[in-house]
Amino acid sequence: MLTRRALVAATAAGSAIAPTAARAATAAPSRLPAKAAFAVMPFTYLDSGSTHPMPLGARAALEEYLHYKTQDGSVPPGYSVGAKERAMIGKFAALVGASPDELSLIQSTTMGENLVIQALDIPRSGGRIVTDALHFFGSFYTYGELGKAGMDVVTLPMTKDGRIDMDEMAAAVNDRTRLVSISAVSTTNGFQHDLKKVCDLAHAHGAYVYVDMVHAAGVTPIDLRAAGVDFAAASSYKWLMGDFGLGFLYVRKEIQDKIRRPWWGYHQVNAFKAHVFPYDEPGQGVATYSASPDAAGRFAMGTTSWTGVVQLDYSLGWLTETGVANIEAARQPLIQAVQTELRRRGYEPLTPLDSKTALVAFALKDARRKLGDLLKAADIRLTVSQNRFRASLAVFNDMNDVDRLLSTLPRNPPV
Repeated sequence: MLTRRALVAATAAGSAIAPTAARAATAAPSRLPAKAAFAVMPFTYLDSGSTHPMPLGARAALEEYLHYKTQDGSVPPGYSVGAKERAMIGKFAALVGASPDELSLIQSTTMGENLVIQALDIPRSGGRIVTDALHFFGSFYTYGELGKAGMDVVTLPMTKDGRIDMDEMAAAVNDRTRLVSISAVSTTNGFQHDLKKVCDLAHAHGAYVYVDMVHAAGVTPIDLRAAGVDFAAASSYKWLMGDFGLGFLYVRKEIQDKIRRPWWGYHQVNAFKAHVFPYDEPGQGVATYSASPDAAGRFAMGTTSWTGVVQLDYSLGWLTETGVANIEAARQPLIQAVQTELRRRGYEPLTPLDSKTALVAFALKDARRKLGDLLKAADIRLTVSQNRFRASLAVFNDMNDVDRLLSTLPRNPPV
């Protein structure tokens, strides 16, 4: 049997992991915190909200793929990346309350958001966009430029207790609203929208809802269809434990025929016959083709990251077996400890006290200058921005990690 220690040692020595051993390393643990599912890290890692470490099983799956890609003959004939991709899409669909035909593989969350904007013919169509200050800050650029292009963009402010006020949203959404664009869970402070309330409000005015679910999928329970979400996107390198360059776009089945195709790509095609080469069947034009009648048939790009596929096939299986609700429940004592102790010390909270998500943030003027060296000396990794810091609590974190953080941070907010 391939033990975790043997797997780490083999990789450190630069030796290849045999495909049979790779498959043996994919059993999901049943207990949290799941430290044995990950490499032994030489520091306290509280930054999975930026980039989540890859599970050892996903690394083993990647090693197996490399055997396949090098064609060294060690992988069984039945090995199929296509089959893994189909299985992976099905696992993600079940994870977020979708069906596979409502999903398309994309490059990134930002790619998904921009495809949605194009599909809604924005800005040419005109009208209002309602977003908020707790949406992904990278999207501020997107909606700022759309405002310059003539869209009426309303950005709702964050309340003093770190929320977006639904009454303010209700006042902002009107019959001219084309799109409500939010994050299911905010990257800034972990605030979680009530997606059902947002969708009911938007739909009452004929507006669509786009949800950035990158900080919800795999770490906080989410059901897109039950909430009525129209569009959603997520990359895989955060809580899905995958890598960069592969993500998902969700498009609700009932609206797929109501929106324009934002672009054309060969992976949208489900039937194709050329009519220009020797022995081709005669036909009209250079080719006869049709697009798949699903989300992929409207939004799919070109080639997909196969390394991302095999990693996610493992990681999504691990998340499914472990259970997102179990993951959420297991981190609550850690979240509460950080929230309670740092509030007691006088740190300025950004995250609502009743938040159950994996992110806890505090405001601190000149945080990077005041905390950077302390955290580095203590071998603690977390997000420290110019005027705030954010801890991310993952499946491998335990109270010892929280204690290290709390013992390192000053007893009083540094001035």
